[in-house]
Amino acid sequence: MRVIAGRFGGRRLRAPAGDAVRPTTDRVREALFSMLEPVEGERVLDLFAGSGALSCEALSRGAASALLVDRDPRALAVAKANLAALGLAPPEAVTVRSDAAAALRKASERGDKYGLVLLDPPYRDATRLVDELGELLPAVLAAGARVVVESDRRAVPELALPLHRERRYGDTIVRIHTT
Repeated sequence: MRVIAGRFGGRRLRAPAGDAVRPTTDRVREALFSMLEPVEGERVLDLFAGSGALSCEALSRGAASALLVDRDPRALAVAKANLAALGLAPPEAVTVRSDAAAALRKASERGDKYGLVLLDPPYRDATRLVDELGELLPAVLAAGARVVVESDRRAVPELALPLHRERRYGDTIVRIHTT
């Protein structure tokens, strides 16, 4: 796994051991960020951050900052290691151990707004989790924000935001919603 483009293009990233975390493949990340361009100056909220590969890609391509949220301490340790290997540190890149709903509530309480939200939940729980988060998301979305949902093609979660684009890559569906 590697950063595809931008200031860290070609740099290798670690992935957590085992199958508890399913990092977005290089191919899907490349296609996703081609659809999202530009991301310069965006504040990124990466829920279910896992290895942090999506945030690393966004920061490499010019995003202003990223908040990486994951409840799995092993995944978060790998994300922190990937950020450190790229020389990324607070306030540019911040990691938080939390479940996604609690992180959204806290971000809302702080008045935080994000231009790019990345939702890559565990596929088996994606529909339930996206339904739960869908009610909390609007409070943290900046005007013109984009929300990316990655899921298995057999269980595509619905988000109550306008769908801008949808692409399929094997068994993976990527949906980009806009505000």
